[in-house]
Amino acid sequence: MRQTALLLLLFVTSLTFAQTKAITIEDVWQNYTFIPDRVSGFNFLQDGRSFTRLEQNMVVQYDLKTGNRTGVLANGSDLPTDTGFDGNINSYEFSKDESKLMLSNQSEQLFRRSSQSYFFVYDLETKTLTPVYPDKKHRLATLDPTGKRVAFVVDNNVWIKELSSGEMTQVTTDGETNKIINGASDWVYEEEFSFARAIHWSPDGSYLAYLKFDESKVKEFTYTDFHNDMYPEYNTFKYPKVGEENSTVSLHAFNVASGQTKDLLTVNTSPEDEWHYLPRVQWTTEGDRLTAQRMNRHQSKLELLLFDLGTGKQSTLLKENNKYYVDVHDNLTFLDNGKEFIWTSEQSGFNHVYLYEMKKGMSTQITSGDWDVTDFYGLHDGKIYFQAAKEGPTGRQIFVKSLKGRDLPRPLAAERGVNSAQFSDTYDYFVLTNSTINSPESVTVMDGSGQPVRQIIDNMDLKNKLKTYGYQPVEFFDFKTEEGTTLNGYMIKPANMQDGREHPLLMHVYGGPGSQQVMDNWRGQNMAWFQMLAQRGFVIAVVDNRGTGARGEEMKKQTYLTLGKQETEDQISAAKYLGGMDFIDEEKIGIFGWSYGGFMALHCILQGSDVFAAAISVAPVTNWKWYDSIYTERYMRTYAENKDGYDKNSPIHYADKLKGDLLLVHGMGDDNVHFQHTAEMANALIMNNKQFDTYFYPNRNHGIYGGPTRLHLYTKMTNFLLESIGPDAKKATQEVRLVPAEN
Repeated sequence: MRQTALLLLLFVTSLTFAQTKAITIEDVWQNYTFIPDRVSGFNFLQDGRSFTRLEQNMVVQYDLKTGNRTGVLANGSDLPTDTGFDGNINSYEFSKDESKLMLSNQSEQLFRRSSQSYFFVYDLETKTLTPVYPDKKHRLATLDPTGKRVAFVVDNNVWIKELSSGEMTQVTTDGETNKIINGASDWVYEEEFSFARAIHWSPDGSYLAYLKFDESKVKEFTYTDFHNDMYPEYNTFKYPKVGEENSTVSLHAFNVASGQTKDLLTVNTSPEDEWHYLPRVQWTTEGDRLTAQRMNRHQSKLELLLFDLGTGKQSTLLKENNKYYVDVHDNLTFLDNGKEFIWTSEQSGFNHVYLYEMKKGMSTQITSGDWDVTDFYGLHDGKIYFQAAKEGPTGRQIFVKSLKGRDLPRPLAAERGVNSAQFSDTYDYFVLTNSTINSPESVTVMDGSGQPVRQIIDNMDLKNKLKTYGYQPVEFFDFKTEEGTTLNGYMIKPANMQDGREHPLLMHVYGGPGSQQVMDNWRGQNMAWFQMLAQRGFVIAVVDNRGTGARGEEMKKQTYLTLGKQETEDQISAAKYLGGMDFIDEEKIGIFGWSYGGFMALHCILQGSDVFAAAISVAPVTNWKWYDSIYTERYMRTYAENKDGYDKNSPIHYADKLKGDLLLVHGMGDDNVHFQHTAEMANALIMNNKQFDTYFYPNRNHGIYGGPTRLHLYTKMTNFLLESIGPDAKKATQEVRLVPAEN
């Protein structure tokens, strides 16, 4: 009887394995088998009960509660092409009164957040399509609140078009490539302060505020593109590196009625000038009151300034000073009473919501506790809506709380995992997106009290597919380092692990300031690759080191002036901890990272040369003095101020320590972390007679994508791991030295 039961168990087990499909690189990066369904191009309408989506080249309107289609607002295929429109809608945006649509066409990416297109205004009542500027591609076209005018940027100058007459007003005339930019940000502001648009209509449309960037003194960087021509293409742009000149930035307000421009503020780059950056510009609820945030070069001081254009007066609404740095955010919200505003700050040690009085400058803390507010959604009817990591750093919940009451935050969405929300203008409904690390996102319409109305997306097809492909459950863990810090991690184990069998370990790292990889949410394409590696016998582990987010200011900012030091110590400590487990082969530990993670992977294989046997470093920073000014100086100050911090925490200075296998990868068209970093790292390794593998990708930027590029890269990375530390590879060898033969 016992033998029969054993045979039955073996039969069922073999049947289960027979039904599990093997994951291939093609599944991940060619067929995109594991991409979840998502809601794209979603916009609430002002009635609070309708929404629109861009689908199949149409702007389609739906009823929020029923999900029924209620109309097609614009069909790209039916719009007139005699205007220069080619029939394809790339993006759309409503005017404030929802009577017009701003459509983009033939969009072309410039940098991470910037693009240029042909823009058109589609009048939903008259069904007419008006080109904004048909002569050439332009940028950042935006309708004023009255729907009568469009502001846009072309050739680094700001223009305004009157829609009824077609009259054009050129607001600025001094725009020049690689010299003066009006109405759009320069490269480093776009990358590090996260905005490209630098034109801002006042609430009544009477003024257009804009920033001007004078980048004349900023040094240029050139990278090369190869396009099968006789000579390659050289791309030259202004890129300020550590300690070098930044743009001089000034703020201006153009009066539409008078045609006059008021010069409001300039931050210089001279050492005598305390204020260096203007990272945010925002109007209050009134049409002649504008705010701007200014910061010093160290980004440790911030002031919120108010400009009254009617009286010409300037005042300071708040000041923030921090012994480390101040994070720039978009949570500034002005109350309709014109007397108060909402602000978020880490001044208590955790990120929380504050209410400020505009005249007195007094503040009241609205949320409190040893947890971080991670997103601020808005204010409505005396209540604030926000996301927080209240139950721990790996999850996110949605809350509502009275702005001026003593009530505790009330959860609107607190399911396990990460919850995010998009609220209607009336806050009667919100769209909730929830996922866990083991389950792709579901998208549900919720009412204002947090009760489900209907589900938009359940991703059941993908969930069933995960079972078919034998996705292994991801397990969370934590441990205490030798230094005494408790760190969070997650792990994927191969199926049906056998007692006594040791498996190679691949660690994945990012680790940069405020980032998180260890979160209970769907982790995307890398997770599919990790699952494929688990099928091939690897254990996968990810650990968030010191410097990462959602655990308060001290946890996040303790890497200040020493980027890479604590993070590397923690990753080495994690590798030792994991290597001590009986199912992990401590001689076959590898690490993979991209960008900041590439920087970390290099540190680990070099400074942890006795722990890590292999590393894959993609698009890494290899010396902080070669990276941009805003990001690096925020965390490290300048090289002149912190030479020791730079030199001790840049991988290029540890090339002599390499023992294990290293794969170094970079895109040659990377405008962000320049190919220079990898070229210099390669040179340092060569000069220390260290063998390594390298892959370079011509014309690819920091993301290294396009066509079969990711398939190509991940095929190489997979083969590298299998050959270096794979289950069937020989024990990882230590450093090989070539000894000259005796004469």
